[in-house]
Amino acid sequence: TLRVLAHTEKESSNFHQRFFLCKPIMNSCLRMFNFKPSLSPQASEGVTFIGPDTHAIQAMGDKIESKLLAKNAKVNTIPGFDGVVKDADEAVRIAREIGYPVMIKASAGGGGKGMRIAWDDEETREGFRFSSQEAASSFGDDRLLIEKFIDNPRHIEIQVLADKHDNALWLNERECSIQRRNQKVVEEAPSTFLDPDTRRAMGEQAVALAKAVKYSSAGTVEFLVDSKKNFYFLEMNTRLQVEHPITECITGLDLVQEMIRVAKGYPLRHKQADIPINGWAVECVDSGIQEGSDISIYYDPMISKLITYGSDRAEALQRMEEALDNYVIRGVTHNIALLREVIIHPRFVQGNISTKFLPDVYPDGFKGHKLTDLEKRELLAIATSLYVAEQLRSQQFLGSPRISLAKLDLNNWELSVQLGDGTYSVTVSNNGSTFSVEVDGMKLNVTNEWNLASPLSSVTIDGTHRTIQCLSRDAAGNISIQFLGTVYKLRILTKLAAELSKYMPEKAVEDTTSILRSPMPGAVVAVSVKPGDLVSEGQEICVIEAMKMQNSLIAAKSGKVKAVHCKAGETVGEGDLLVELE
Repeated sequence: TLRVLAHTEKESSNFHQRFFLCKPIMNSCLRMFNFKPSLSPQASEGVTFIGPDTHAIQAMGDKIESKLLAKNAKVNTIPGFDGVVKDADEAVRIAREIGYPVMIKASAGGGGKGMRIAWDDEETREGFRFSSQEAASSFGDDRLLIEKFIDNPRHIEIQVLADKHDNALWLNERECSIQRRNQKVVEEAPSTFLDPDTRRAMGEQAVALAKAVKYSSAGTVEFLVDSKKNFYFLEMNTRLQVEHPITECITGLDLVQEMIRVAKGYPLRHKQADIPINGWAVECVDSGIQEGSDISIYYDPMISKLITYGSDRAEALQRMEEALDNYVIRGVTHNIALLREVIIHPRFVQGNISTKFLPDVYPDGFKGHKLTDLEKRELLAIATSLYVAEQLRSQQFLGSPRISLAKLDLNNWELSVQLGDGTYSVTVSNNGSTFSVEVDGMKLNVTNEWNLASPLSSVTIDGTHRTIQCLSRDAAGNISIQFLGTVYKLRILTKLAAELSKYMPEKAVEDTTSILRSPMPGAVVAVSVKPGDLVSEGQEICVIEAMKMQNSLIAAKSGKVKAVHCKAGETVGEGDLLVELE
């Protein structure tokens, strides 16, 4: 049994940190053991669970039951089939009756898991298969429902707070339309889209649903909103969500403290008219890890979250941009580059967004920031300045110059830089902490304190401030720099070394069409081939589950299976060889 205790209201500030440590463990254990208690702990042991009672958790945790309750509470719902879908054939029949496209989703699901969009019968069958498997793996419950897919909507959620005295408030909205695979990426409060009347209508329906299930604590009611501001109930999260800080920023309420007060039996201290919208808050990536933490394959892929607040949206976004540039993460792949690009994209800045923002803006996938000509020159100037600064440091011994056997010109450097498919001639001259760099006939002055041991460098280029991160560099001139959120790999050589390098043999490029490697760490769910089988291009080879999401891996070409290096149930790492073709 998992319990969270709070004795007095005075303990709420100290309790805040402990609550966040307990909450993810609690949620994981509840899902692991399919926890569905029929009796609250306080009934037999005299302790209070900080959160809603078990009836509300059960009712809202089941998407089928919650949708029926929402209808009875006069909450707008998405058209669809309200029962449990038995098999793939029934899924196809229901989908045809509703009309394509449809959304197949896990009844006990959340966090984007167990969800698939289907546009035809084939996709419905495939979606039923993967969604039911993901649902069973993530929630211990493979029941599915099907409803009409609302194309190109916004995803907007309402924060609610209710006590045990039949009082309930809506604490305005959070917009979470920027999503990848149905998982929220960027969130903000308030929304740029809602007008006061729509906000009030959504808030009142959210409160009506909370009262219908006698909800008492903080919770979130999620809606899909179309272009005409029609909104439809999606689900209710019966817990404090990780994005709650942006609501706290704009309302001034401490939601954890309010949850503790409600659990203690106090009535709410505020009326609906007391709830303001002050300023703007954005959330991208709240600290939940520390050095030595294990980022495993068994939980959500979120590492941490970052919240910024400003007097208006422009200030909040500017602070987010600066914070992302200063956010240091090492050892794991992260999405800072994508987050930074999203918040500066003209469509996002204008508020012209929907849940299809990412596939619309990046139809071929996100490839990183595309440098303008000036930005490319800035990157080359920064990289070569770092290179020269390191060379100058290496020629110092205990603060004194080394005795060189060859006469070196330490003030002028002629360099050759490889960046992407291009090679650039760069000239660097040194004057104290400032380097004068000439790139493509343009001169730039780069100034920095040049602390080469620091993970962050604050650089000024002709008056423009840039924060960069040098991720790696080696004696062969290879250097990786995070610039404008994206990591760029460069190779810097002296003019002589560049001329000689053309005589070096090049490493043969691996033919990746004949092999299948795991694109991520995960568990092998199924292997569909064996040695000797003939496969066609695009045919499913195996299924890898990572972060509770199942990924179908396909053959890059037609051929005969030479060897299979994995089997169902095994754990594989990123880059591990799975299957070879002849």
